[in-house]
Amino acid sequence: MSVWNYVVTAHKPTCVSHSCVGNFTSPQELNLIVAKCTRIEIHLLTPQGLQTMLDVPLYGRISTLDLFRPHGETQDFLFIATERHKFCVLQWDSESSELITRAMEDVSDRIGRPTDNGQIGIIDPDCRLIGLHLYDGLFKVIPFDNKGQLKEAFNIRLEELQVLDIKFLYGCAKPTIAVLYQDNKDARHVKTYEIATKDKDKVFVEGPWSQNNLDNGADLLIPVPSPLCGVLIIGEETIVYCSVNAFRAIPIRPCITKAYGRVDVDGSRYLLGDHAGLIHLLVITHEKEKVTGLKFELLGETSIASTISYLDNAVVFVGSSYGDSQLIKLNRKPDADGSYVEILEKYVNLGPIVDFCVVDLERQGQGQIVTCSGAYKDGSLRIVRNGIGINEQASVELQGIKGMWSLKASIDEAFDRFLVVSFINETRILAMNMEDELEETEIEGFLSQVQTLFCHYAVYDQLVQVTSNSVRLVSSTTRELRNKWEAPVGFTVNVATANASQVLLATGGGHLVYIEIGDGTLTEVKHVQLEYEVSCLDINPIGDNPNYSQLAAVGMWTDISVRIFLLPDLTLITKEQLGGEIIPRSVLLCAFEGISYLLCALGDGHLLSFQLDTSSGELRDRKKVLLGTQPITLRTFSSKSATHVFAASDRPAVIYSNNKKLLYSNVNLKEVSHMCPFSSAAFPDSLAITREGELTIGTIDDIQKLHIRTIPIGEHARRICHQEQTRTLAVCSLRNQLSAQESEMHFVRLLDSQSFEFLSAYPLDAFEYGCSILSCSFTDDKKVYYCVGTSYVLPEENEPTKGRILVFVVEERKLQLIAEKETKGSVYSLNAFNGKLLAAINQKIQLYKWMLRDDGTRELQSECGHHGHILALYVQTRGDFIVVGDLMKSIALLIYKHEEGSIEEIGRDYNASWMTAVEILDDDTYLGADNCSNLFTVKKNNEAATDEERARMEVVGEYHIGEFVNRFRHGSLVMRLPDTEIGQIPTMIFGTVNGVIGVIASLPQEEYLFLEKLQTSLRKVIKGVGGLNHEQWRSFSNEKRTAEAKGFLDGDLIESFLDLSRSKMDEISKGMDVQVEELCKRVEELTRLH
Repeated sequence: MSVWNYVVTAHKPTCVSHSCVGNFTSPQELNLIVAKCTRIEIHLLTPQGLQTMLDVPLYGRISTLDLFRPHGETQDFLFIATERHKFCVLQWDSESSELITRAMEDVSDRIGRPTDNGQIGIIDPDCRLIGLHLYDGLFKVIPFDNKGQLKEAFNIRLEELQVLDIKFLYGCAKPTIAVLYQDNKDARHVKTYEIATKDKDKVFVEGPWSQNNLDNGADLLIPVPSPLCGVLIIGEETIVYCSVNAFRAIPIRPCITKAYGRVDVDGSRYLLGDHAGLIHLLVITHEKEKVTGLKFELLGETSIASTISYLDNAVVFVGSSYGDSQLIKLNRKPDADGSYVEILEKYVNLGPIVDFCVVDLERQGQGQIVTCSGAYKDGSLRIVRNGIGINEQASVELQGIKGMWSLKASIDEAFDRFLVVSFINETRILAMNMEDELEETEIEGFLSQVQTLFCHYAVYDQLVQVTSNSVRLVSSTTRELRNKWEAPVGFTVNVATANASQVLLATGGGHLVYIEIGDGTLTEVKHVQLEYEVSCLDINPIGDNPNYSQLAAVGMWTDISVRIFLLPDLTLITKEQLGGEIIPRSVLLCAFEGISYLLCALGDGHLLSFQLDTSSGELRDRKKVLLGTQPITLRTFSSKSATHVFAASDRPAVIYSNNKKLLYSNVNLKEVSHMCPFSSAAFPDSLAITREGELTIGTIDDIQKLHIRTIPIGEHARRICHQEQTRTLAVCSLRNQLSAQESEMHFVRLLDSQSFEFLSAYPLDAFEYGCSILSCSFTDDKKVYYCVGTSYVLPEENEPTKGRILVFVVEERKLQLIAEKETKGSVYSLNAFNGKLLAAINQKIQLYKWMLRDDGTRELQSECGHHGHILALYVQTRGDFIVVGDLMKSIALLIYKHEEGSIEEIGRDYNASWMTAVEILDDDTYLGADNCSNLFTVKKNNEAATDEERARMEVVGEYHIGEFVNRFRHGSLVMRLPDTEIGQIPTMIFGTVNGVIGVIASLPQEEYLFLEKLQTSLRKVIKGVGGLNHEQWRSFSNEKRTAEAKGFLDGDLIESFLDLSRSKMDEISKGMDVQVEELCKRVEELTRLH
């Protein structure tokens, strides 16, 4: 049943909506605080750049974010208001590094019309009040008392109904606001008001000045701090400075200012970012406190800014919701192109995701997403895939590799010199030659006619080789044997490990031998006999000395345990039974972010992790995850100066640590049998990997869960479609010509789906937009076609009355137009339908068949249609069923009747929902998203007795996702293994305006009920930031009604169980009466959905 759904975020929101700078975490530290719609990030400014201190979700969509400092405080507080009319004041607690809530209140009114121009939240510079403009004609005031606490809020009537901006002014005896508004003749004016709070009647008093008849494009006020005071009014063609005793204006090149940032404390310089991504400097020239004029100059180009925060030393954060956010430096002198802007860092932003398609480009059963991201000049295609990619640099065919190690000539060398490759009865040595090629070489002191068990470089410029009957110490300069240790007669070495100064090996009969390496010496220090055979060993140094380990980890046969011994005496200090019947195949001592761990991999693909106390050897916080189905071998490697662990198996993974939590990310390679780091001058920071008969050297991507590749196109891509047969992608895009006419050009572009290079373009007519695109084939025609639906958007028409359906075929990697059909409206949607083409044209659903003309050419011919929608925007089909998402009338279900050749409506949802996307979950259940950031599911009433009831679809699930969803697609981001439980769960991917990629999974009912209990327990334990309530946040809400969430679970909340401290996990496990291990296992399984 698809009624029980689990919604989880695979990629967090990346559109930056707000940012501010201040001393939030301590009086001396400068912080940048960034809001990404439903998340807050707190960064610390350090000499090395921005360092993230906190990244937390907020149960609300942020509408205002600002820092302020009440009287007597040494650091700033954070004020946040949400779109659902709640606000909170947050303070940083430096003890626990968490946010604490100073105040929280709901300021919604029962009556009132929400403002059209967005909510405004402002704070008086002298911290006397907070002002909110939430409803037309009302201004809400929240006063502070003299201790900096907030008092009860009250409303003041505001005569101006069409408010564009409100700001508090500086340097006023009483709190004073400036209001920029539009009158009913569309002229724009500014008025000032004083807020008298002492009197009984709380009203506005006419302020000290006003200014009428401004630039028609004026829509931003910038209050100027003392000593200058006054306000800047930013228009499209003029900038005006106004105060009680001064008025200055300058003309500017036409532009729409989207964001501003103040540079100086005294407010004499401002950075302004416009709609084209140009950044200007506005300077107020003044003599003492008298303003003499304004200067406006272009600095350069950035992403299209939604927020600008000046940090320090000419470094500026430019937050964008249309492109990547940037950290830029403003230079004193321009570069060769005349730009003063230097980009220091980019922060990837997928938003707004207008459309995407799920493709399996590598044909491995793992979906990748290609998104149409960004807008206008910042438009791009992004290829998003789960896991970490290896970029191949070189490879050589070698069959039957049994082990691999890289060797340096001495311990302080930066690069590796040799790569030792072991086979069943020989060992080969590869090295880099002068031409940066791998070629075979020899180390005379090594045995080459036997299998090597382990190799390592050692102190005093030596190399050590362990074979089944000896340990050999060789000089790395002369390559001759310096010393050797031989196994006693009748014993063979089974497993061995070494570091730069120690060797540990085990022979048959459970003998464990510890050897220390000196200058030309091998000394057997200790030998103990254990009761069982040894299966694996490790002495990777994790203490202060990088070349010597205090501890040894040993995995055992028979009793299936892992033991920790102290070196050099081999004293047993810890023994941990692993349970089960599968022996440990690989153990590893390692340290991440200053915490020591013991990792232990079993023969069936499970991995156990323990935190290790290095002084007592105690193991705690045991966790178990399933990585693959075959035995795993573990190796450490470093990338970008951090240590990670590579787990080689049939499903290789990288283990890394983030926020002191172990994370596992799969590597996009099929079976890997061995891996070792191999870093040379030609291939720095590379890995050597063996798989299926070849040895590959490659670099590794950034270590992160999702890997994103950007194809900048400088155009706004709006629709995308993949055609597997021709290995191409087709995109509908538009380019803005920044010329005098501001004209747009629309194209259909063809790209290669492997290299993403543009192959050909088909320009559309003037005023013609590409609205829909589809790859399909028709009955009795073997070819595959791209169909594009268009619309003529003419300035004088309210609704398009004309469009076209274009049919293309890809020939010689180019788009060839085969047929076109004119329509009486905009073609919003195209679907392949039983070998025909189903189009949604304005309010009508129309079916076309593909007919052969007498001359052998083909054309689209209308077969039948169905009226009865306001605008049929989104259509999905399955079999003969057609699901229509309407502009404002929710979801309707139609059926195509073959005998009559007609389309009829058989059911609809009678709620008024303004749809943004629809999809079919199963034969009877349909999923929709609306423009109030909700998801809902409707079900067709097959069991109902009367036709009337059958025609009414019932709503079975409702949920507030807090994101504007643009598209649903069936598919998965991860490798689906059919033999696992998770592999059977159907999933849907969605993309949103804020750059979120999410997954909706339809769960079995018993799993859903179990997780619902867990979600309820978690709500009690995890408190929302700012005291905001999770249950309220997830409740369905539109203009008409609010209802509790049903039929959907919040996967983000459920998966945050894994980040809880052990004590909180125990609390939840008690409440649910389920073991912590069992809870962890079930939640970890869910994390594999994305």
